[in-house]
Amino acid sequence: MTKFNDTLLRAARGEKIDHTPVWYMRQAGRSQPEYLKIKEKYSLEEITHQPELCAYVTKLPVDQYNVDAAILYKDIVTPLPGIGVDVKIKAGVGPVISNPIRTVQDVQNLGDLSPQDDIPFVLETIKILTKEQLNVPLIGFAGAPFTLASYMIEGGPSKSYNLTKSFMVSESEAWFALMDKLADMTITYITAQVNAGAKAIQIFDSWVGALNVSDYRIFIKPVMTRIFTELRKLNVPLITFGVGASHLANEWHDLPVDVVGLDWRLSIKEAGERGLTKPLQGNLDPSLLLADWKIIEERAKGIIEQGVEHGNHIFNLGHGVFPDVKPATLKKLTEFIHETSAQLRK
Repeated sequence: MTKFNDTLLRAARGEKIDHTPVWYMRQAGRSQPEYLKIKEKYSLEEITHQPELCAYVTKLPVDQYNVDAAILYKDIVTPLPGIGVDVKIKAGVGPVISNPIRTVQDVQNLGDLSPQDDIPFVLETIKILTKEQLNVPLIGFAGAPFTLASYMIEGGPSKSYNLTKSFMVSESEAWFALMDKLADMTITYITAQVNAGAKAIQIFDSWVGALNVSDYRIFIKPVMTRIFTELRKLNVPLITFGVGASHLANEWHDLPVDVVGLDWRLSIKEAGERGLTKPLQGNLDPSLLLADWKIIEERAKGIIEQGVEHGNHIFNLGHGVFPDVKPATLKKLTEFIHETSAQLRK
């Protein structure tokens, strides 16, 4: 095996790096021809339950794009059946839950996650990748309590989160019980991933941007502080990320995390001006990957320059790769990021 590339881990810890590391959210699958062929035969759930196949899908972008990290291929709702949530991933819709949370009793009825019993396929996939296949860090991940709760309360994806937000403020006893239950699950889940070999962790609070700062501080920040405080004991870099949540960037920076992930709405320069001094991750608008190469190059160069100026930076998209993106574009972009940042960091 070639020498282990730990650039992303060093960047996350604020150590010296020779080039800006890069990985892409949803880099595994989506637009890759090999993946699309697999999807003709297997659903996402079926792929994730077959460790050899899941490892192949996870490693594919590392081989194809030469990125500095792999991210485990799975869905954020993967651990929920283990605690008693009846969830199915419906094609073209997303996670659909047939026993939504409505009362404090519903929360009390939830069980505890037992990784070895409930998600052995996830742990086996991690072991295959980290012991046999990867020469870059594997990023493990979990959904944050607000984002998972939004699915559990709404019964599926939502654009407004009306049920979730009204439940949060009017059923606060049930809400905080649910946050505690999901925090316990997340800590157990992530600990199992790290013990299996994951070298860094990202917590996706994808939909928390729906909240204002005041509600975030009351209803979310305490549970996120507890989760990250516990996860710090694992001694791996911790990344937090959400979409449409620039107004919460300083709140995230306060958390015991190593890296703050940004979407495209807040530039790295602006984040620095707001007082964010920790390593940042992001944040090319994924829509731009369909633009002419000249535009992609120009925008990427601006982000790379701001990242170098900031200090430590991990290049990523402001959200995930979508199906129309050409794999060749991501390969070319990765090469450009590596070469350009290496010149700037000399």
